[in-house]
This record gives sequence, C-alpha cells and structure tokens, in this order.
Amino acid sequence: MIEGRDFDVVLGFGNTLTMNVYQSHGGVHYLSSMRKLNAIRSPVRRQLKMLALFLTPKFHVRGWIESAAFRMNQPPVIIAISDMVRDDMAQHFQLDQDQIRLVYNGIETTRFSVAANGSRDEFRRGLVVDREVLFLYMAYDFRKKGAGNLVEAASILRKRVGSGRFRVAIVGGSPSSRLAGLVRRLDLDGLVSFHGPTTEPEAWYKASDVFILPTFYDACSLVVFEAMASGLPAITTVFNGASGIITDGVDGVVLQDPGNIDEMASAMERFLHPDALESASKAARRTAMLHTLERNHASLIEIFSEVARKGMPVLSDKEPT
Repeated sequence: MIEGRDFDVVLGFGNTLTMNVYQSHGGVHYLSSMRKLNAIRSPVRRQLKMLALFLTPKFHVRGWIESAAFRMNQPPVIIAISDMVRDDMAQHFQLDQDQIRLVYNGIETTRFSVAANGSRDEFRRGLVVDREVLFLYMAYDFRKKGAGNLVEAASILRKRVGSGRFRVAIVGGSPSSRLAGLVRRLDLDGLVSFHGPTTEPEAWYKASDVFILPTFYDACSLVVFEAMASGLPAITTVFNGASGIITDGVDGVVLQDPGNIDEMASAMERFLHPDALESASKAARRTAMLHTLERNHASLIEIFSEVARKGMPVLSDKEPT
C-alpha cells in the first residue's frame, strides 16, 4: 500500500519494512529483552525464561522485522529517542554513532509545571502526608520497573533515618500478592502505599517531592520528563534512556544497578535534606524546560524537510541487501 503511493516521508516506528525515516520508540528489541530478564531474581527462573524466549518464533520474527531498516544498502534516516538507544543501535547493528540522529522526547511544560501550594497541600492531606518527603513511583509493569526493589530500599532507609521522614506512593497497576506481601513482611504498611491507576498524573506530581523509577529497561520514559517539569528531582537507572537528561547529583540521581538496594536507599536519603531537595527541584524544572514538545516537533520537522528536499526514496526490505 505504501509503495503504491507518492509520499515524501514515510516514518517507521520499529515494526515496519518500508520507510525513509526510522524512529524506534522501544529501543533495540534484543537488548531490551535481555535487560528485562534481569528483573527476575531467581537465576534458575531467569535462565528458563531466557530459553523459552529464544525458542519463541515471535522473538526472532520481531528481531528480523526490526532489522529491516539496517539491512538496506541505502538506509533510511535513523532517529534515536535517547543517548542510550543510540548507543544500543550503534552497538547492535554495528553503526557509527554519527549515522544516528538524536531527538529526545518532548512534553507539555505548561501542563506539567510547579504546583500552586493550595492544590498541593490539599492533595497531601488526603494522603495523610504532612512534612514527610513523598517519593512517587508511577508505572504499570511493577516487576520490570523495579517496584519490589524500591520497597526493599524503603525498608533500608527507614532503618537509617526512622519512619517519620518520608513516605512512598506507588501509582499505576495493582500490586501482586507477592509485592503486597513484601510490604507486610517488612512492616511498611502506611510508609509504602499503593494507589492504583490514575487519570491525573499532574496531581500526583504536584503533591510529591521526588520521583523514583528504578527500572530495568525503558527506552526513554516520559514520566521522568513530566515529573522533572513539575519540579521533582528524578531517581532512575542507566537502563532508562531518560537518564540521559539527568545530571547526576544536580537534578536527580542515576543508579548504576537497579538491583543495588543500598545504592537506591542512599539516593533517596540525599533528598531528605531540605536544601538539597530545593536545589535539585529547581534544577529539575530547568532541565525539563529544554525538552518541550515544540522543540521535539521542530527537530523532527527539520529532518522530514531534509528527507523531502533531498527526494530520498521510500525504501523497503525488498531493496537489494
């Protein structure tokens, strides 16, 4: 259908065979799959899952489709949505980094902004939070996004500083019986709370102080951008492409290992100090303001215009390889 039409620009998002611009929003399939496996703690279960993955035709078909853009003699313009994804593409498909354009995601910085005190205070009263530092975790895939490790880090932090200094709100999916049981076993009821899905992430950002997402893999998580635009310093991992916008220790913390519970607890403890939290909050907002939707759109339109101006052909996997 595409080859029968006269399009100047055909943008492929990763599961396409015909395009002259390629922008994967999921990163490199093989590497993302391997990193997600690290969220499984049991070595035996992890190895069995890896074996099952390699025996699944879908895994190999997805990889073959994804590689279409890189098999062509005259490849499309390739866009990465984060430094991490660009590095992964260069490594996996044996490219030079300068062959890959970098365009970070953008957000609505007017929608996600620093809260007015009134709405913030009202929301916090509903959570029975007063002066405690409120850490916000927002995701749906709790295992892949490290919710269990966050719960254990909260337990370690409580042992260090006591229970009256902070709270953790987990927003998104519903906890598994295993995760809910972990909270009870560590006696964290009231300190760590689950709030289910939300249609108002802005309200949560406004009510919170620090955003934390100890993920095992994210190509470039938008919630990190949204939270930082709302004035929340962000704690995430090197396996989140969004970590590329964070200056470690200035507007957030980048964890080297999502499984290192002590490292996570120390990162959280840093923001229990009012001066450090205030400074990081202001810096987070400044960083997020560099990544607006307008800037993202302008960068993409510039690339599309270049492709149309040069008359780059719409290539397909049928091209000689």
